Amino acid sequence: MKALFRRSASLILLFATLPAFADEAASTQKPIAVQMYTLRNAGSLDQQLKIVHDAGVHAVETVGTQNASAAELKRLLDRYSIKAVSSHVPLAELRNDLDGVVTFNRSIGNTTLVVPYLDAKDRPTDAAGWTALGQELGRIAKQVRAKGMRLAYHNHDFELVDFDGSTGLELLFAAAGPDLQTELDLAWVARAGLDPAVMLGKFRDRVFAVHAKDNAPKGQAEDEGGFAAVGQGVLDWNAILPAAAAAGVHWYIIEHDQPRNPAKVIQTGADYLREHLAIDQPARALR
Repeated sequence: MKALFRRSASLILLFATLPAFADEAASTQKPIAVQMYTLRNAGSLDQQLKIVHDAGVHAVETVGTQNASAAELKRLLDRYSIKAVSSHVPLAELRNDLDGVVTFNRSIGNTTLVVPYLDAKDRPTDAAGWTALGQELGRIAKQVRAKGMRLAYHNHDFELVDFDGSTGLELLFAAAGPDLQTELDLAWVARAGLDPAVMLGKFRDRVFAVHAKDNAPKGQAEDEGGFAAVGQGVLDWNAILPAAAAAGVHWYIIEHDQPRNPAKVIQTGADYLREHLAIDQPARALR
């Protein structure tokens, strides 16, 4: 009887500590996510999320609503133990239906909205235009913050044109104020002829995430837009990753614009980041 009691007590203690072990494991996962645009041609939404799960990644950045209801998207995310850490939302939707965007994202557990791209008609052509756009995004960021969320801006290369020593992107953020975060796409920074590590330093403590992708050597992977999986191209990750850590990056979001094999790109990128990110670099709490 005493032996049975001791065994029962041990089992009770084990089950009592399981949540703590689970919390510890979750807190030590590397801050790696996948941009779902990478998987747009990889079958159904269920199949796409399974690819993320099978790569050992537990976070995604969505493309809008993923053509699903909030309930369906949340059901599939939960099925694969994946959380939405951000969502790309067109500027027009933020302008015209901010409440609807917030409601949808709150329903799936996401709290960060990202302006992903500017249509040609919305792209400033001079310094004053970038400043004006930054002021508008600053106002939207304040509205988003009041609703318990964050707003970030994702760059390509057209924001990196120089205006008397400052890029359009820098002018935008200077005008926006502290509520707007950046999501630096490192491959596009390099394509603009700039150093990703230096650019990260310019946005220290305002970098919600980086889009972790690579550029293939010139003339290679032309059918993939010249992009490469993380660590398989020409970017200097030995300089970039320490600079990203110093800049306070919260998430490393794997993306590839035109992958031949999306699952392989994601697996390769996730493996590379798991190996090379600092061991003490869990996902940071947003300030």
